[in-house]
Amino acid sequence: MSEFEHDNSTTNNPTETNNPLIHDLNAEPETPVATANENLCGNMLVGQSGGPTAVINASVAGVIQEAGKHPNQIEEIYGGLNGIFGILHENLIDLNEEKARSIEELKHTPAAALGTCRYKVRFKKDPEQAARDMDRLFNVFKAHNIRYFFYAGGNDSQDTNNKVHHEAIKRDYPLRCIGVPKTIDNDLPHTDHTPGYGSATKYNATTVMEVAEDVSSMATDDGSCCIIEVMGRAAGWLAAGTILAKRKPTDGPHIILLPEIPLDEGKFLAKIQECISQLGYCIVVTGEGVKDQNGNELGADKTRLDSFGHPVLSGAAEALGELVHGKLDIKTRTVKLGYAQRSAAHFASQQDVDEAVACGEAAVRAAVEGKSGFMVTIERQSDDPYEFTTGLHPLGDIALVERTIPRDWINEDGWLPNDKFIQYAAPLVEGRLDLPTKGGLPKFAELTRVPVEKVLTPRSPLVLPVSA
Repeated sequence: MSEFEHDNSTTNNPTETNNPLIHDLNAEPETPVATANENLCGNMLVGQSGGPTAVINASVAGVIQEAGKHPNQIEEIYGGLNGIFGILHENLIDLNEEKARSIEELKHTPAAALGTCRYKVRFKKDPEQAARDMDRLFNVFKAHNIRYFFYAGGNDSQDTNNKVHHEAIKRDYPLRCIGVPKTIDNDLPHTDHTPGYGSATKYNATTVMEVAEDVSSMATDDGSCCIIEVMGRAAGWLAAGTILAKRKPTDGPHIILLPEIPLDEGKFLAKIQECISQLGYCIVVTGEGVKDQNGNELGADKTRLDSFGHPVLSGAAEALGELVHGKLDIKTRTVKLGYAQRSAAHFASQQDVDEAVACGEAAVRAAVEGKSGFMVTIERQSDDPYEFTTGLHPLGDIALVERTIPRDWINEDGWLPNDKFIQYAAPLVEGRLDLPTKGGLPKFAELTRVPVEKVLTPRSPLVLPVSA
């Protein structure tokens, strides 16, 4: 059994109308929240977890810069290397030692500048190890007087943050835990959208436009089909976002396959044939988790399981390509965007960056005001002009819950998102970064990572169950 995770104020959120929540694994009681206004003084720790995004570092920059405005409550500003896994090993760095310019440069630097992880504290599957982890974690907190903890991540990361919050209450340890939302999958509930989604959508839609131009320019006797795969196992937000590439009816993508809509093989092949008959080519975008009529994931490799026991997704586009070529006997090519869609800071959305920074700042403000056990949310105020603000929602309602696309945001035939989705997604890709360059290529932040001196004995190696 692996020690690592699989990758993931009330808001009037339009995406939650008639929207089923899937994989609701949250068994925690309603999250107790700390609202006391007493002045808590101590050190701050920020960490990152799960798959990176093009703007996760912008959120960390927001946390750091806002923390510096509250010296009476936040004394030292520390970063945890490689998330909760590194914190358990007491791998902390002193962010006060970083240059102000380097912190500012985080706003256009991809990946996780502090390092990330997929380590999971397995409270149910391995309670003895979880207890040891919590003891060790709070020993680290006490040794370094950590009183403020900010964790940037998705579903699983917010679950970890929620458990830390509960443990602090149980141990009567004054600690304020605030989650900072992050995921290109855009599947966190109770927030209009998540930082990282806008930039990934901007990159994906642009790439689809470019590939469509390429494919449409190549004349063939029998036509051709190109299938582009994007991330998204259970929720199709990323695949749906490529609809923004479609500026007129004949533009690609012509078909978008979403995990929310079971694939009818016969109708799918007929739709491709119809498109090729009209245009000479067909552009298909698929989410990696697209399923058949029986709920089977087309790209699943059942011989390989992840840490949750789910088959590893090894290639929906390839499976679809074999289907199309085998049944229709037309030239078929596949494109898998992979890590590029979450790391393309060179074409990030300025709106996404601004919101990521705002979420980091809001997390610190909430904590110094006495709140704990919340995640920052993005609340849409209007579509045109687009305006947003930040809010808070209890971590217990967010952890391990995935949000899918409302059915009424998808055309009745299921092939493409409709105008409701376009109105939702279009503002999120606006604006382009004024990216600094060196030698014609992007210049990213380089942290010095000055280590905080360790005071505890080294962490004992993780002992896995015999059945692992």
